[in-house]
Amino acid sequence: MTEKEKAQAGYLYNANYDEEILKDIHACNDLCYDFNQIRPSDRESQKKLLEKIFGSMGDHVCVNAPFWCDYGYNTTVGDYFFANHNCQILDGGKVTFGDHVFIAPNCTFTTAEHALDAQQRNAGLEVALPISIGNNVWIGAGVIVLGGVTIGDNSVIGAGSVVTKDIPSGVIAVGVPCRVQRKITEEDKKRYPILEE
Repeated sequence: MTEKEKAQAGYLYNANYDEEILKDIHACNDLCYDFNQIRPSDRESQKKLLEKIFGSMGDHVCVNAPFWCDYGYNTTVGDYFFANHNCQILDGGKVTFGDHVFIAPNCTFTTAEHALDAQQRNAGLEVALPISIGNNVWIGAGVIVLGGVTIGDNSVIGAGSVVTKDIPSGVIAVGVPCRVQRKITEEDKKRYPILEE
């Protein structure tokens, strides 16, 4: 079994010294570098590069530079996806974003978990745990989502949270570690003023 196959199967794998993996990471990093050099107003050129980076990509995808991703092909994004500045996706494992996902600045999604044993860690071993983000999810500024986490549809993750466990659908969750605060209700439609014309 190759190191890449071990990673996809959820086993410890050599992420630091395997030639095939390093080649994939360097190729994706180069694409991200190129993406980050494009003028912000040139959305068409950005789109073309994102189509090369992501494993699959829906319609109306917008990513603000700088953006970094490890492999790219392990990440899929749905329709109406928006990621603000400084989004990082460490996608040794699968990272799936649904439709209408909005990501605030300075967010990290990391499937990587390094070995706890020092000898294994020093040998470059880590494990990649998948991340799944549902539809209509809002991720606040500075959020970190760790591997093995699923965030359900229609949920909001508050700024600065570290998401270490699954978050159900239709809730507001916040904190370190991130915990459900409450369900989102019809009353939340009145939270912000609406200009009636």
